[in-house]
Amino acid sequence: MAKKKNIRLVVRLVSTESHHCYWTEKNRRNDPQRLELHKYDPTLRRHVLYREAK
Repeated sequence: MAKKKNIRLVVRLVSTESHHCYWTEKNRRNDPQRLELHKYDPTLRRHVLYREAK
């Protein structure tokens, strides 16, 4: 039996202003581009831009 290709992909979001990172999942069909989210950075204690890293 053939294996199904997994649609959900585990990605790492890295802060643009520090070395903090989050791990999350994204749907490959709905978001083919790289993710960019504003999330809380505990090292800086404020919200900053997080980008998807490979």
